[in-house]
Amino acid sequence: MTDAPTSPVRVRFCPSPTGNPHVGLIRTALFNWAFVRHLGGTFVFRIEDTDVSRDSKESYDTMLDVMRWLGLDWDEGPEVGGPLGPYRQSERYDIYEDVAAQLLAAGRAYHCYCSHAELEERNARARAEGRTPGYDGHCRDLTADQVSAYGAEGRQPVVRFRMPDNTITFHDLVRGEISFASEHVRDYVLVRANGHPLYTLVNPVDDALMEITHVLRGEDLLSSTPRQIALYDAMAEIGVGSGKTPQFGHLPYVMGQGNKKLSKRDPESSLLGYRVRGFLPEGLLNYLALLGWAIAEDRDIFSMDEMVESFTIDRVNPNPARFDMKKCEAINASHLRALSVDDLAERVIPYLQAAGLVADPVSPPERALIVAAAPLILERMTTLGEAVDMIGFLFVPEAEFTVDLDDAAKLLESDGVAVVRAAYDALNVVQSWDTPSIELALRTKLVEEMQLKPRHAFGPVRVAVTGRRISPPLFESLELLGRERSLSRLSLLLVG
Repeated sequence: MTDAPTSPVRVRFCPSPTGNPHVGLIRTALFNWAFVRHLGGTFVFRIEDTDVSRDSKESYDTMLDVMRWLGLDWDEGPEVGGPLGPYRQSERYDIYEDVAAQLLAAGRAYHCYCSHAELEERNARARAEGRTPGYDGHCRDLTADQVSAYGAEGRQPVVRFRMPDNTITFHDLVRGEISFASEHVRDYVLVRANGHPLYTLVNPVDDALMEITHVLRGEDLLSSTPRQIALYDAMAEIGVGSGKTPQFGHLPYVMGQGNKKLSKRDPESSLLGYRVRGFLPEGLLNYLALLGWAIAEDRDIFSMDEMVESFTIDRVNPNPARFDMKKCEAINASHLRALSVDDLAERVIPYLQAAGLVADPVSPPERALIVAAAPLILERMTTLGEAVDMIGFLFVPEAEFTVDLDDAAKLLESDGVAVVRAAYDALNVVQSWDTPSIELALRTKLVEEMQLKPRHAFGPVRVAVTGRRISPPLFESLELLGRERSLSRLSLLLVG
């Protein structure tokens, strides 16, 4: 187990508001959140919105909404504030400009006038000669005359960081000791020629000024770590930030189908899709936690409180984790079955409202019917959205009630209609409309008198009154639907 930190822990989650959040991004947020909650530190939520061409307010609002939905609360950041803000990079440009100027003045950065074509030509030559491609330091030590000559040509320089000529070694919290030789980490650009700061500058500057102690992020950013460590050292020299370099931990890739890295374009990647389907936040987070971490070798189901209590970064597996939709659904189903009836009812209401089946706000009779139906579907559901098909028949107006055509073709042929007619006759004389009386009437008529197997006896009736072959238990469904509506649907089929 890793040693307990000697200073207050501060971690950050810093997404860019471009597109919709994906499972890999939220897995990173979850591990940061669990790590810092376990240690009693501060969770900083920062927005990296410096890509003007791709950033959008819609994406920003969606990201905040998803974080709130998942319960990943933050201590500093948008809508909360904090002492080290602002927490949107678009509001910090003056800070980046100042730090870049200080790095230039200290000789830790320099102006580079090389054009893209020149860089490509020199890289091609290096490859042809068997040398490692990368920036060759052409503009590291320009004379005043050379600078004047470039200026006369109208060239606008970028600001490039001067990397040290030594191997950079650090201890990765997930992967152990890692070293990068200097020939593999060349001088890199901090500020574009138009003055726009790049991620390579703004991310470390913000981490330094916001006193971030631990950086937990995806494995794809591992190669940028030696650059950032060198920049932290340079900022310490010029007095930017606390002077301390964060500890880094790089989380494993999440793999999709075909053992390829899960991308934003993969269907199982979209976080919003899980919300639409009706995954529980606690169920989805439980599964995402398993993508690289485990609470115990023989246990998959746990609450977020239990995760926080148990989470340590040294137990994160550095090997790629494969996303398994079936397992994700199974874990969500386990969390669904742990809900109380009242809780389940409250959670399915928005899905019934979205389908136009109940009012918004839901009426007291509708709520009572949902609560009554909840125990019938609790053990049958994988996601909340499935409630629409399972109990929608209870709320659809009779004039709009329809039967699934495929199910009707399978169960409501001539023999099926005869079963429905017999069921109507049996139910029409039931005096007390409750589950035991309904079951007795149907079993007596269809199973005992007509000698039908239960599957053949009750399937046609189920389709006739619910519209589908799959529904909550038939006798309880008939009781909830009520005598008048049940007989009406049976007779409608017979008339039709």
